[in-house]
Formats: sequence, structure tokens, C-alpha cells
Amino acid sequence: MHEVHRDEDNTVVHAELRWGNAMVMVSTRNTASPFSLGPQCVYLVTDDPDGLYERAVAAGADIVMAPTDQDYGSRDFSTRDIEGNVWAFGTYQPGASTT
Repeated sequence: MHEVHRDEDNTVVHAELRWGNAMVMVSTRNTASPFSLGPQCVYLVTDDPDGLYERAVAAGADIVMAPTDQDYGSRDFSTRDIEGNVWAFGTYQPGASTT
């Protein structure tokens, strides 16, 4: 985590995650915010979807789709967070070099 903001109940309302030069910002659903468009889906690339799936299951994740080989060559799984957002994880990397 790069940065975490919590409310008075100690609930995370905004977090910034960094990995190298990349950053993802996530926030709790807030109907007063113009950025709160409802449940979302985020796709994250991983080299080990099966290992990540096992860790998610062990942590009690709500699995939407178990690891599945896709016809376009990716292996994916999906989970839903407590706010209804779907997090998809897989090996598909659009635009990645295949050499």
C-alpha cells in the first residue's frame, strides 16, 4: 500500500496501491461522489492465477468464477468484494509482446 485513508470507524475509504511505476487507486462506494458509478469490474494480470485463486479461497473470498481456460489463451478467475465489485485475475495481457 502506498497510502490509506480511513473514516472514523477505521474503514478504508481510499487506498493507493503501487507496484513499480504502476498505481491503482480504490475507494469505498460513496453515493455522494460523482466517481461512484456502482459496482465495477477490474481485471488484474497475474502469472499464477491458480495460486492466487487458492489464496483467495483460503481467505474466504466470494468466488464468481473458478479458474477457467479461455478460448483466447488466458486462464482467469473472478471474485466479488463486499461492495459488489468483481475482481478478475488472469494471464491475458493485451498488447504484451509475445516474443
